[in-house]
Amino acid sequence: MIDGKVILITGGTGSFGKKFLEMIFEKYNPKKVIIYSRDEYKQSVIATEYSDRIDMSKVRFFIGDVRDRERIYRAFTGVDYVIHAAAMKQVPTCEYNPMEAIKTNIHGAQNIIDAALDCGVEKVVALSTDKAVNPINLYGGTKLVSDKLFIAANAYRGNNYKTVFSVVRYGNVAGSRGSVIPVWKKIIESGGNKLGVTDMRMTRFWITLEQGVELVFKALSEAKGGETYISKIPSFHIGDLAKAMLPDCKIEEIGIREGEKLHEVMVTKDDSMTTYEYDKHYIIYPHMEWWNGESLPGGKIVEEGFEYSSGKNISWLSVDDLKEALLKI
Repeated sequence: MIDGKVILITGGTGSFGKKFLEMIFEKYNPKKVIIYSRDEYKQSVIATEYSDRIDMSKVRFFIGDVRDRERIYRAFTGVDYVIHAAAMKQVPTCEYNPMEAIKTNIHGAQNIIDAALDCGVEKVVALSTDKAVNPINLYGGTKLVSDKLFIAANAYRGNNYKTVFSVVRYGNVAGSRGSVIPVWKKIIESGGNKLGVTDMRMTRFWITLEQGVELVFKALSEAKGGETYISKIPSFHIGDLAKAMLPDCKIEEIGIREGEKLHEVMVTKDDSMTTYEYDKHYIIYPHMEWWNGESLPGGKIVEEGFEYSSGKNISWLSVDDLKEALLKI
């Protein structure tokens, strides 16, 4: 499904985009991969960093913003698959600059949808976040709207369009920009022994960049339109992560920040009526008139009232498990 395809990734110079670029050439033989992003410097860094690791003759760099509708149309010409990873993600930044977040995360999503339909893109996979589930901050609110736009876009295919839209949802990726791990690493490397934990009750899911990319590959290979994919992954207590990184650390409980939740939720109880469980993931199917009601093979519907939350998970990482996992990122 991916071999021989032209694939474009928006926001492709971020942590996810770099890992995607690395893995797609390890596992597949795409015709071309296009990195679409705003930062020329980061594009040049990737071009240098990967020059001896992948076939750079198959990589193109396209300067552009998802807010720029005309530029997106130009970039999507001849593209088979689109991975939409571009977004304003920092919660405080979105709160202080709400209209800018709306322009990027919502208007940008609409631009992606329109261009994909009109340019004949075969499949679009949009990256979502746990913060889009019952959002309590603007970032989550904009991503909820974005998710709704991508799912509903399947209704516009009709007989004139062939584009399939699906969503992949996960929380903070271990070790990526924005996660707590790089912050604590700097403190430890500078000789500090006090790590700030917002709340000792806090839990999070543990997902690696590799797992995130694999889920996107799965969506690209099998999505029929309207699915939201969620990986089945273990949970951990934030205090245990601190102990794994620095066993003799002093933990300072600093309180939950604005817009922050105690637990990550990927599937709500209300979503349980259309959620199916598979071996390594869940899929939330759309509850809309245009959906034919056929789930992908191999899954079974979850019990009504099921909730997939990091605080109610059946799989947990201990301090020792976290120590081992940290060595792999």
